[in-house]
Amino acid sequence: MLSPDLKRLLSYLKNYKVNVIFNFVFNFLFIVFSLFSIATIAPFLNLIFEKGKIEIPATEASFSISNIKEFASYKAAVILNYFPDKATALTYLCLVIVFVFLLKNIFRYVAIFHMSSIRNGIVRDLQNQLYHKILSLPLSFFSKEKKGDLMMRMTSDVKEVEYGILGVLEIIFKDPLFILFYLTTLLIINVKLTLFVLVMVGLIGIIVNKIGKTLKRQSKDSQEKLSTIISMIDETISGIRVINAFNNISFLSNKFNEHNESYNKIMVRNLRRRDLSSPMSEFLIICVLSCVLWFGGYLVFHEEISSTILISYMLVFASLVEPFKRISNASYNIQKGLISFQRIKDVLDVENTIIEKENAVVLNNFSSKIKYENVSFSYNNFDGKEVLKNISFEITKGKMIALVGLSGSGKSTLVDLLCRFYDILGGSINIDGIDLRNMQIASLRKQISIVSQEPILFNDSVKNNIAFGMDGATDEKIENACKIANAHSFITKLENGYNTMIGDRGMTLSGGERQRLTIARAVLRNSPILILDEATSSLDSESERLVQDALTNLMKDRTSIVIAHRLSTIQHADEILVMQQGEIVERGTHNNLIDKNGVYSKLVSLQMM
Repeated sequence: MLSPDLKRLLSYLKNYKVNVIFNFVFNFLFIVFSLFSIATIAPFLNLIFEKGKIEIPATEASFSISNIKEFASYKAAVILNYFPDKATALTYLCLVIVFVFLLKNIFRYVAIFHMSSIRNGIVRDLQNQLYHKILSLPLSFFSKEKKGDLMMRMTSDVKEVEYGILGVLEIIFKDPLFILFYLTTLLIINVKLTLFVLVMVGLIGIIVNKIGKTLKRQSKDSQEKLSTIISMIDETISGIRVINAFNNISFLSNKFNEHNESYNKIMVRNLRRRDLSSPMSEFLIICVLSCVLWFGGYLVFHEEISSTILISYMLVFASLVEPFKRISNASYNIQKGLISFQRIKDVLDVENTIIEKENAVVLNNFSSKIKYENVSFSYNNFDGKEVLKNISFEITKGKMIALVGLSGSGKSTLVDLLCRFYDILGGSINIDGIDLRNMQIASLRKQISIVSQEPILFNDSVKNNIAFGMDGATDEKIENACKIANAHSFITKLENGYNTMIGDRGMTLSGGERQRLTIARAVLRNSPILILDEATSSLDSESERLVQDALTNLMKDRTSIVIAHRLSTIQHADEILVMQQGEIVERGTHNNLIDKNGVYSKLVSLQMM
């Protein structure tokens, strides 16, 4: 019985039906010619090297399973009598042998040729599925998972699955067929000897199966430990400045050494057991061969079979050694591949909590207002501490709303809900009277542009970063967007201008330059709703001035939600919402809130100090 995971893994074969059929057909031909090259040559050699003239038996032998040996000898004698002498017959026999082996290996190559399409195609399909799934998952998933672990699942685990698939396909499409044909031949040669062989092979199978189960447990440990190491490497590269600044190199080196040593011990045990499987299975098969030779010799001594038959039998049985060895090795790869597939499946089967309704409304434009009504939210599967509590407010089109408050008060969460990165626990968020949960997600997000505190840039050209997600953006439009964002002047000074590669996360640029590129991206997108999430909080005074001017240009004629720690940047907001522990505790204009002498007034006083 196949396990559910193995069945699911094999379901990927449905996209490669033609390759599977060709692989099966050419493996079948390979097996037939392999058997022919061993089993049918023996009668010819026996007659050629026999003393005296080759005599055709007086009685023609008829074909039947019980009479196949006599039939083969009769046909060999008839064919050999066409040749003038034995030397000529041997010459032609050698040519036939060469031709048969040529065809056999051609068939084997074509079978492998189609197998490579299956293997690499399934790897591609898995990686595509994983990548698509990761793109579609809600942000809550990434808050719980390590980035390095996800990278591990998309690379190393997929590769392990490939090896596992190869083992499965070798077993399914070739080796069982190979063993079936050869065992049938052995049964035809001698039933008693073959039954003895089957008992011995069964014992080998039990031993190999027990080793495979042990390897499966250890493979899971090794994959999890490698995932930890990759995550640590990723975190180290991302935080290398902080690590050096805090002089924490020795601590992290020791920590990494501990994880690496643990992984090393697991892998040494794994490799030793894996490497043991092949020589041990070969040793066991040699034991069986010796037992077969002993038992076959016993039958020869008692004249139940001839020595020629025993030699033919041993040749055919020896050909079964390699398939049994491959099955032994494949069982290890299958166990390891299944562990990796389980890790991949854990991501593929994650339930996406952000579900789009079948008949979702397409939001073509924003024309009226955004309304939060009694909105509540919690991150911990809707049963933890509430991050937002009964939030209600409206934003009329063209107005600017500012959100202020201490870190952790729920400001960023509030705007994340508007983009539907998460779904609310209670209440509703409406745009033009339509609940977000009834909208087509892509059309909703098309109406919104975000400029965040941490500029999100990619290892690509300046132009491609600005035009990210906007097909067909012309050079002229990109340049105009950069002028509005105060970015054109520094871009033209770069080595290759707009075609300059900016490195991983744009690290070749300053913080202000990176931020102005993200603003240019938002300008080019030209969405009616704009979210600014502390866009200037990490910049120096000069960069802040340039970025703030760019933001002022960006906010013209747009509906803006601004999250700000620097309160001087939001004094002209149409309304300021002051948040504290997930609630709106004050609201009004800058002057009104100063006159109230409440929470906002204290925040302003603290910043002035």
